[in-house]
Amino acid sequence: MMQQVQVTFFPNANQMLQVQQQSELSNQFHPFRLNPRGAKSRPLSNPPRSSTAAMYGGDEVSAIVVDLGSHTCKAGYAGEDAPKAVFPSVVGAVDGVEAMDVDVDSAKSNSNSEDSKSEKEKSKRKLYVGSQALNYRRDHMEIVSPIKDGIVSDWDLVDNIWEHAFRSCLMIDPKEHPMLLAEPPLNTQQQREKAAELMFEKYKVPALFIAKNPVLTSFATGRATSLVVDCGGGSTTISPVHEGYVLQKAVISNQIGGEFLTDCLLKSLESKGIKIRPRYSFKRKEVRPGEFQVEDVGVPDTTESYKLFCQRMIVGDIKDSICRVPDTPYDDKSYSNIPTTSYELPDGQTLEIGADKFKIPDVMFNPSIVQTIPGMEKYADMIPSVRGLPHMVMESINKCDVDTRKEFYSSILLAGGTSSMQQLKERLEKDLIEESPHSARVKVLASGNTTERRFSVWIGGSILASLGSFQQMWFSKSE
Repeated sequence: MMQQVQVTFFPNANQMLQVQQQSELSNQFHPFRLNPRGAKSRPLSNPPRSSTAAMYGGDEVSAIVVDLGSHTCKAGYAGEDAPKAVFPSVVGAVDGVEAMDVDVDSAKSNSNSEDSKSEKEKSKRKLYVGSQALNYRRDHMEIVSPIKDGIVSDWDLVDNIWEHAFRSCLMIDPKEHPMLLAEPPLNTQQQREKAAELMFEKYKVPALFIAKNPVLTSFATGRATSLVVDCGGGSTTISPVHEGYVLQKAVISNQIGGEFLTDCLLKSLESKGIKIRPRYSFKRKEVRPGEFQVEDVGVPDTTESYKLFCQRMIVGDIKDSICRVPDTPYDDKSYSNIPTTSYELPDGQTLEIGADKFKIPDVMFNPSIVQTIPGMEKYADMIPSVRGLPHMVMESINKCDVDTRKEFYSSILLAGGTSSMQQLKERLEKDLIEESPHSARVKVLASGNTTERRFSVWIGGSILASLGSFQQMWFSKSE
């Protein structure tokens, strides 16, 4: 099964097979291992085989790979070609509910828990995790994200998300499986230690490994060196990976991710008088065969955050279905008379999307466009400092050593759900060829399969954790 992943993920994925066949993982790839003593994380190369590693051997390891992104949580078995559990990485929270009503235990067994007042407040929240639970509207339910600017801000929510992934989706006991966690490139040592603490203290996992997202994306393609352009739900991050190391000094990120583009499209549609009705807010009644009447449903106790969550699901589908990056920089005059594309909303309303299908994606290349979208004024102060995607790529490469720049230009990897936007690869490559040094041979690489782009981090972790030559890299609670 893994060979299918390696062969189909990228044209050059044969390198991945060579890594497996030669068992030279430690020479090709240097993941970052948590130092339990609190020292700075260090890459390992040919470490001594530990007692933990002796417990596991290649295909016998039923390791679990978890990639908690700002938009989606992905979890599944190492060695498989796609995650089994994929659900929103947000939580529905209803305050003022007695502790006995809480759906998922809120990690009260953690010996290093927060002060009693904070715990008491949290225990009165009833939490709802997973697509099915979130799709059901509840009075006073707020949608809360545990991740802010790519970093975990609420470990209680993360704990509940992991609990849902393990118990409800994968239906496993974590103490029986080694765990590989993906982390953002700029994650802190404190965050890493907290993740390890939860895994060992609450979930009692036998072994753990923490690897950086861009390294896993690069590894999924069989490359030890690449420039990873991760267009995720909450941000876009450029990370140079050289011989398995993330070059931290050259990592660049901005807030323009898939969710930001969805909000831009939502505000643009609303400014034209188009009302996006969440599915819970109406019911369709058939008055004649094939003819429906839409009736509003009164839901006065619905929170604004839940309404926005539901609207984003609808508008996100419009964006994914219709929008495409323009071949040239967008301007209103050039795109004012383009043919429209139809889209039917859940309430039966038919939209005709014109210039917006090009304008919204071009925000990634020219963020100043946001200032022309009604309703996005709150970002006015942020936008002038945000660079477009080609400039971010070049800035990141220019922060690297001169000797490595040529290789980075020729191995730019597109990853993340937003990278599946139509014509993104072609436009990025075109702009970089025009603006990069003449000596650079620009090559933007991306899987033709949108699922593989979306799950590239998880797939890299799946390949890594299933390699026999990786098993010496696990570490245990005692280590």
